[in-house]
Amino acid sequence: MDDSDILAARSLGEIHERMAAAQKRFGPPANHVELVAVSKTFAAEAVLPFLKAGQRVFGENRVQEAKDKWPALREAYPEVQLHLIGPLQTNKAREAVALFDVIETLDRDKLAIVLAEEMARAGKRLPCFVQVNIGGEEQKSGIAPAETAAFVARCRAEHGIDIVGLMCIPPDGVPPGAYFAHLAGLAEICGVAGLSMGMSGDFELGIAMGATHIRVGSALFGYRPKADPR
Repeated sequence: MDDSDILAARSLGEIHERMAAAQKRFGPPANHVELVAVSKTFAAEAVLPFLKAGQRVFGENRVQEAKDKWPALREAYPEVQLHLIGPLQTNKAREAVALFDVIETLDRDKLAIVLAEEMARAGKRLPCFVQVNIGGEEQKSGIAPAETAAFVARCRAEHGIDIVGLMCIPPDGVPPGAYFAHLAGLAEICGVAGLSMGMSGDFELGIAMGATHIRVGSALFGYRPKADPR
């Protein structure tokens, strides 16, 4: 075991300890809390130590990055579950259905139609989360909170998509508790059990508000590499 393996195991253990402490403090949530390790922008070499340490659920933002990184890793670790947590363009839907196990960013009817077609073509029925623009921010993807229940109903009834939960990214720089509570209320209205909410800086609060999935990146992997200027 080299230094990177030791550091990964230590970071993963610390996150699990914090998760357990949050669950103990706030009471056990209705569902098991799944840690989604956000490996976006990190190379396969950085992900491998976490795989060795036992982490099996990962989140990626971009279809192409996942396509470049994960096939070889999954040959060695076939039990990995890969979540798409970034915006999905309809022209990438076929590749997304082939690569990912869970889609967390379904946010519009056009995408729902194309995903349904591609899942049928591939003989798959991937579980999906509806991304809610919980803060009503113009620069962020997501369905409007007021439209969420109707959209979930359409996805199920008209497109046959397996909607298992809701996902959100609260506005930066403000306490996220009210937004998490809003998402939890919407999930109850929609009749879905999954709540993907809480990231490195606020996942304990997400757990307190009923998160079933937390998306943790920098607390595991450290600071992300600088974007390629190209």
